[in-house]
Amino acid sequence: MSQLVTLLNRYAHEYYTSDNPSVSDSEYDALYRELVELEKDYPQEILPDSPTHRVGGKVLEGFEKYQHQYPLYSLQDAFSRQELDDFDNRVRKEFPKVSYLCELKIDGLSISLTYENGVLVVGATRGDGSVGENITENLKRVKDIPLTLPEALNITVRGECYMPRSSFDAVNQYRQENGEPEFANPRNAAAGTLRQLDTSVVAKRNLATFLYQEASPTNEPSQEAVLEKLGKLGFTVNANRILAQSMEQVWAFIEKIEQEREHLPYDIDGVVIKVNDLEVQEELGFTVKAPKWAIAYKFPAEEKEAQLLSVDWTVGRTGVVTPTANLTPVQLAGTTVSRATLHNVDYIAEKDIRLHDTVIVYKAGDIIPAVLCVVENKRQNQEKLEIPSKCPSCGSELIHFEDEVALRCINPLCPAQIKEGLIHFASRDAMNITGLGEKIVEKLFVEELVKDVAGIYRLTVEDLLELEGFKEKSANKLYTAIQASKSNSAERLLFGLGIRHVGSKASRILLEKFHDIENLAKAKQEEIAALDSLGMVIAESLETYFAQEGSQILLAELRKAGVNLAYLGEKVAADAALSGMTVVLTGKLEKLTRTQAKEKLQSLGANVAGSISKKTDLVVAGSDAGSKLTKAQELGIEIRDEAWLESL
Repeated sequence: MSQLVTLLNRYAHEYYTSDNPSVSDSEYDALYRELVELEKDYPQEILPDSPTHRVGGKVLEGFEKYQHQYPLYSLQDAFSRQELDDFDNRVRKEFPKVSYLCELKIDGLSISLTYENGVLVVGATRGDGSVGENITENLKRVKDIPLTLPEALNITVRGECYMPRSSFDAVNQYRQENGEPEFANPRNAAAGTLRQLDTSVVAKRNLATFLYQEASPTNEPSQEAVLEKLGKLGFTVNANRILAQSMEQVWAFIEKIEQEREHLPYDIDGVVIKVNDLEVQEELGFTVKAPKWAIAYKFPAEEKEAQLLSVDWTVGRTGVVTPTANLTPVQLAGTTVSRATLHNVDYIAEKDIRLHDTVIVYKAGDIIPAVLCVVENKRQNQEKLEIPSKCPSCGSELIHFEDEVALRCINPLCPAQIKEGLIHFASRDAMNITGLGEKIVEKLFVEELVKDVAGIYRLTVEDLLELEGFKEKSANKLYTAIQASKSNSAERLLFGLGIRHVGSKASRILLEKFHDIENLAKAKQEEIAALDSLGMVIAESLETYFAQEGSQILLAELRKAGVNLAYLGEKVAADAALSGMTVVLTGKLEKLTRTQAKEKLQSLGANVAGSISKKTDLVVAGSDAGSKLTKAQELGIEIRDEAWLESL
């Protein structure tokens, strides 16, 4: 059995990853059937990396949330050569001799794979970057993902799971023959497949992956070296990449790939440019949302002509009134588009967009349909669009501030703003109240059962039973979810309040520092602006929000309702033993896992980094420490052992 598993996995790697099979399909099938028979007779001997695990059969009940140990950041987007040059200038200001690794931006779903002792234990979706979904059983059915590694490593790797064009065509042909709706594009097909609860469906659809990052601490010196390591470990790594010394070389690669993209066997939507040196990456660091050492160039979007039939004006939770064009339907990037954003009133004036114009429509960032411009030689009507002067929701006078491009309703009692704020408050990234979606919020609002976010916590089961479609079981379920959200750590509440410029990551940083929302409300602008990755814009926005009487009343009502206002993550005392120090772990530890050691260092106030740099204050070295230890010694950095860490 062991010999068969080794052989079959090697043949599968040759076929799916290297595209260089050494045996015929019939020979592989014969060996596979032999293994299946042996596993029937000796089920207690089935190996964790047996290829029979690739075959579906399990029907899952659902997907559990998975807390990523290493956050998955999104990338800053660029849409022009100028934006790339601006990025290059920012990097070279600190590191003049930097080089870039250019990789294809695969149009799929980001995944994270965690191995313990060389065995795949968790496969998860990106989610919001901090919390994803555990889809391990489905990812085991993706044939080029190794179930075990050639070395007994503890490692977390990142990559993209996608549906090759050949698989996409086959899946859609099957769905067409069976009277099922076809998938719009390979990305949607991949997403729908990984969300399947029947693993046999995943196994049949032939998804594939490209891995591009070692998320756990690495000893490799560069991004190129990381990709080479991943390839040696059995992961599929995209060979279509270059190491560029200048932005001219980067741009030449982008232009080459743009010409070739239609002939690739998979979809891409751009090129990712990364600083190659991992030490430089570490020194450049991150903003709240994205690394400062990478940027994603997005290819120009597909464009189509459509006729503008009418315009709807809607009010968002911050009071911004947004125009949306109703269009004659067009096919765009694999989907039918009949509505597109017109951005704001300044944009309408600048582009001179009029009723019944023929307009160019595209997908901004390949996601949101937007109107690009007017086809002036097809204009047949001179009627200008009517710009509203009053809020379409509450009738209040709309304001067009000098420093803003949007119309804004500033009425704090505007029903549309309150409703949108409630939807945001209950959303997954905020208070995560399962079952309290847009339609339920709409019903609660229409029935005047909830007028602000504090009102959610005054709801009773009896109130919910008054709503159409609610029975005792569903009412109790939603009530329980509302009560459970009271115990959330306060960064969720802060984000849920919808304060301008304060996102989920900024909320966590703020609460780690100030420990609870009441302390934050009293904090001075300078204290907030001084925090890493934040700044004066966020500081001013927070001060403005907490200065309002309505905000103070709302916090008092939430406190009275029993909603937690404190940060429940681990607090680090200012005088902690390693407060403010940058520490690197290297080598094998005897008593602690790498994760446990990292958590202990963080509890002592340390910032745990993955590589040695001039900013490193301390190295904790176990046995068999390699190049990191050597480099630390060369730089004269203090070195300690596991016993020292335990003594703290």
